[in-house]
Amino acid sequence: MTPRPRPSITRRLLTALTTILAMAAVVVVNKPIVVYATDRYHEFAINRQSYKETYGHWSLLPVPAHFKINAIHAALLKTGKVLIIAGSGNNRQNFEAGTFRTIVWDPRTDRFTDVPTPTDLFCGGHTFLADGKLLVAGGTKSYEVLEKDIEYAAGVMKIKNESPDFGARAFPKGTRFVSGDGRIYVSRADVSVPAATKMWHGAQTMVHAGEAEVWVDAAEAGDAPIVKEPAQYRIEGLEGDDTRNLYGIAEKITREKQEYGGDKTTYEFDPETERYVRTGDMAKHRWYPTLATLAGGDILAVSGLDQFGRMIPGTNERYQVKKKKWVPAPSLRRTFPTYPALFLTRDERLFFSGSNAGYGSATEGRTPGLWDVKKNKFQPVYGLRDGAMTETSASVMLPPAQDQKVMILGGGAVGDSPVSTARTAIADLDDPRPVWTAGPDLPNPTRYLNTVVLPDDTVFTSGGSSGYRGGPYRGRQRSDLHTAQIYDVRGNAFRKAAEPTVGRNYHSEALLLPDGRVVTMGSDPIYDRSGKNPGTFEQRIEIYSPPYLFQKNRPVAPTGPSLVKRGDKASFATPDAARIASARLVRPSSVTHGTDVDQRSIALGVQRGPGRVTLSFPEKRGLVPAGWYMLFLVDGAGTPSPAKWVRVR
Repeated sequence: MTPRPRPSITRRLLTALTTILAMAAVVVVNKPIVVYATDRYHEFAINRQSYKETYGHWSLLPVPAHFKINAIHAALLKTGKVLIIAGSGNNRQNFEAGTFRTIVWDPRTDRFTDVPTPTDLFCGGHTFLADGKLLVAGGTKSYEVLEKDIEYAAGVMKIKNESPDFGARAFPKGTRFVSGDGRIYVSRADVSVPAATKMWHGAQTMVHAGEAEVWVDAAEAGDAPIVKEPAQYRIEGLEGDDTRNLYGIAEKITREKQEYGGDKTTYEFDPETERYVRTGDMAKHRWYPTLATLAGGDILAVSGLDQFGRMIPGTNERYQVKKKKWVPAPSLRRTFPTYPALFLTRDERLFFSGSNAGYGSATEGRTPGLWDVKKNKFQPVYGLRDGAMTETSASVMLPPAQDQKVMILGGGAVGDSPVSTARTAIADLDDPRPVWTAGPDLPNPTRYLNTVVLPDDTVFTSGGSSGYRGGPYRGRQRSDLHTAQIYDVRGNAFRKAAEPTVGRNYHSEALLLPDGRVVTMGSDPIYDRSGKNPGTFEQRIEIYSPPYLFQKNRPVAPTGPSLVKRGDKASFATPDAARIASARLVRPSSVTHGTDVDQRSIALGVQRGPGRVTLSFPEKRGLVPAGWYMLFLVDGAGTPSPAKWVRVR
């Protein structure tokens, strides 16, 4: 047989190209089938027991339609329920309608309940008190107004009262202030101006004017009423000496953007009645503040925007828990950006990791360091790589808290910058002169990362985005990261965890539940998936079950006393005593904007006996702040029991 001639190179290339095009056509025609098959296989893979034992597992929580809210704040109550606060939920229509939401979710029954919410707690601060109540302070007094939406020039008018003789003077909403050239500016709210005070300096009497501030708007639209320099204003309708003693001063009146204004109302949320109980107002209005627990149990309110949207320049205040009263703290003057991450240390200082949520100077107050709140001295902690990218970063006190190590993870440049970092770093606060040392990088540059301390001495991290609020990043329209990792503290390394189905960025939260699961919620993307239209708040709730929940022979929850004292020992009954290797006391989370300064895991001494373990509780109040904790017993394989709630005094 005569052999057939071998096809030419050109013919072979044409044949190959035809085959590829035919295969491509088959794939295109059958794309839905291919995608369906891929999805089905993925679903099969992630539901295998071996996969769950290695990576854990995610599930969506079925939330009834009425309880789907914009989760801005979340806290785990001593009842085991989760408090979820939206306030107005970053929704101007809700704010103007006075529609403020709070719900309580019970993870044991998946039952939701509504909580009456008296004021807009959106972007307030919160932390737990020793009795288990949640202190919630500040929030939103007014919404931002963008420059393009401002028709009438506006500014802050400071009203002066130089008379000490006739008491406070009240000026109603609509009071008119007149400039030197006759232009009119009208007040937005009622305001009371205190009388002047007399002070004697030897034989000389000095009068210090009383003052109060109020927003004013130009009566005339457009640019003509704009005033760019400080000026004095006459108050219309005054007569006699009042025309000399009472007047207004404004630094500027413009059509510039008006920032969110802070509120000063304060509540203690009672987990038993599930109601907000009003307490004393703060000395300052605050929006985006951090509430930090001090060693003695009082609370320090730090940073924030005031009622006019101005940064509060280092003026902090203390909540006296026993008196339920806020008092100024002039001896603790220090400036921080908004929502600064402040961790109580064993020696009763506050460590500022550098993490924050946005507003503030690009340079002042951003240096990490240890703040001695007894002497108001600050010891900087240097050496942080990408030190200008701490905004929207995450920080966590690594377990166990006795090691006094704090980790910072990810972050971005100031404002709506498209720049972010994958950097992590660790500060050893036991070192007399701590510096940052490099940790393992995250898989991607990440803002808004959620971090949760687990009872097996690991840290679960999930979500976040590379771009600002999940927006554009390196050519992509959306930059949410559908990833999760578990940080191994002992090995100083991340390992992969199962991937969440829901992206999380700005306004997202995560916290540990008493049964060992992690709940994640919230997210407020700037754009939709097209990158062209405004984003929609993410109202789905997703729960992660770590690998330890898929191991065999999990220890049961211990039984025993619900009240212990620092420095004491206490016995707890358990049928698993012989295999308990460690015990952890985990403080419940109170989290918003990636800031969770409450959570910490404390190692307890363990003595095993027949049918019980005797646990030793540390005595340092800076290490173990008074309050309610979850007690986990952990076996030699790293599998924790469900938690028992214990109050530490």
